Amino acid sequence: MKRAKASRKRWSQAVTKKSNALDLEPSVFTWDDPKSIARSLKRSAESSTRRKSDPFRSAMSMLNFYMNRAGKNLSPQRRKTLEFTKHELRIIFGRINKKNR
Repeated sequence: MKRAKASRKRWSQAVTKKSNALDLEPSVFTWDDPKSIARSLKRSAESSTRRKSDPFRSAMSMLNFYMNRAGKNLSPQRRKTLEFTKHELRIIFGRINKKNR
């Protein structure tokens, strides 16, 4: 019974590593530069042949998934970096103008 419980507990780790949508660069969400994270997510989303929606939605979805799973264990500085990554994703996918930064 313990084994089944442990595997259910870590399902999000398996999703991050073996996502059917994106092949992420190792430790991409631990990087300090939001622009680098956004560019990496864009590359992963655009090169994926397994994603089910457009590249922007796939990239944003994976970022939100990571942030939601980290929850309150995410430091305020890390959360700020990842929130700015969302903004950068919108810019590089042409969803908002650079002037509206």
